[in-house]
Amino acid sequence: MVSAAPPPDRAELVATASRTIRDGSRSFHAASQLFDRTTRERAWLLYSWCRHCDDVCDGQDLGHRAEQRPQALEDIEALTRDTLAGAPPDIFFYQALAAVLDECAIPHRFLTDHLAGFALDTEGWRPQDERDLVTYCYHVAGAVGCMMAVVMGVDPRDEDTLESASALGISFQLSNIARDLKEDRAAGRCYVPASWLREYSVDPAAGLPADDPDMLAVIAARLVRLADQHELKARKGVPMLPFRSRWAVLAAARIYGEIGRRVAALGPAAWDKRVVIRRRVKLRFLLSSFVETLRTGGGEGRSYPVRAEPVRSAGSRHQGVAGER
Repeated sequence: MVSAAPPPDRAELVATASRTIRDGSRSFHAASQLFDRTTRERAWLLYSWCRHCDDVCDGQDLGHRAEQRPQALEDIEALTRDTLAGAPPDIFFYQALAAVLDECAIPHRFLTDHLAGFALDTEGWRPQDERDLVTYCYHVAGAVGCMMAVVMGVDPRDEDTLESASALGISFQLSNIARDLKEDRAAGRCYVPASWLREYSVDPAAGLPADDPDMLAVIAARLVRLADQHELKARKGVPMLPFRSRWAVLAAARIYGEIGRRVAALGPAAWDKRVVIRRRVKLRFLLSSFVETLRTGGGEGRSYPVRAEPVRSAGSRHQGVAGER
């Protein structure tokens, strides 16, 4: 176990976190610029830990293939427990997490829920039905949406708004799954529910037929429709956010939603090359999101306690396969 170290300079943590999100996700980095400075910095700090967990468990470095270490998840879980107990190791990602936890009342449940998603991947778990798929998406992305909502100033006890934040994360993950169907199949992973595959006369044990672009297109379109449904749910909570957070969330929803919708529109050609959103399109979305933000009522003026103990996390509404751990 790594011993606790004195907290580092916050400005240095923020600078490193900024580089991490810029290199790891251009879309999230663009949307984060719309936050006020304090919220933006806290979002970067939280993102750093989330990205670290994702990369280490997947054997990557900011999305690029790297050496996968045995016991990676166990190490992350142990170091995260130390951080939650107030003794973060002298490792940037956990110092960044400690900093944001010190400033925001993020329920610890959301962090452990997030790690449970990586455990499912480690075990080679596959969803049996649509509910399983949504549960998985909650763990790997919806829980992050809940944490981000608290960073934006949402009361940890405001379950309706947290439920909307969870729905947005789920929507993002479904778009990711649609885009990465072929890539995940090559890596031996399948997030398409077994019940869906049986509907299309595909043996779930054989996995997704990656050499059948027409089948991939049908499944991707279904995933995107499901993502759109969750994005619609997510928008119900947007009016509860402060102005700049509303703007950032709406911009992120447009950018990430466009990824899925473009995959669906391209059909069998969606996997000829990786679908990305061009900078000029992102800028257009930033402008349209600003206009929508002006038309949407917000949560300015609300004062939430900095350190509140949640009654129950919004994630519990999604509990199923992983939530019963």
